[in-house]
Amino acid sequence: MTSTRGVFTGLMVVCVGLLAAGATPPTAEEELEQFVTANAQSFVVPAAVEAPELVRDDFGATPGYETFIAGGTNHDWAKLVLLMGEFPLTDSNVTVVTRWMRQENYVDAWWTRNNPLNNGWGSGGGGGTGSYVHLVDAAENAAEALHSLPRYREIVATLQASAPTEEVERAIWFSGWASGMYNNGAHWAYNEVPVVLAPPSAWGR
Repeated sequence: MTSTRGVFTGLMVVCVGLLAAGATPPTAEEELEQFVTANAQSFVVPAAVEAPELVRDDFGATPGYETFIAGGTNHDWAKLVLLMGEFPLTDSNVTVVTRWMRQENYVDAWWTRNNPLNNGWGSGGGGGTGSYVHLVDAAENAAEALHSLPRYREIVATLQASAPTEEVERAIWFSGWASGMYNNGAHWAYNEVPVVLAPPSAWGR
């Protein structure tokens, strides 16, 4: 306020002096312009601040039971067994399980008796001739059998490691799952297993 009053007083003195000398006094607009010029403030425009790059964590989705049930194929059933058994859902593991299913049931009717692996555990047929209510029940029992019986430990270990297919298959042959051991593997087929859809009723749908 003191500085402003001093400038204003100075302007008045100048005006009085000019009047005494017969000069024309400045207009209100001119006085305002002089005041603004005398009291102008400078400012610096800050440099633009670059926004930090947003880093987002990667995320993935693990398929759930319903994903495979909705798919309804032999490959989906193999994945369901792996998921229920807490085994990695790798191409290697899926390949082994679908080959195994083919050895146990004719591939075009892989859901026969709703027991794709001819599993005796919980099916009422100790020799693998029993039936399950539906394929979800069958997958659950297959996973449980693998983790429950000591003679299947090597199958479990190789599936958990997603070992090369030949290692998992050898573990299956000599586990006692099939009494004939697939003729020590001589009766094991290696060609690609076609994708075959089971009827919804086999899935309990």
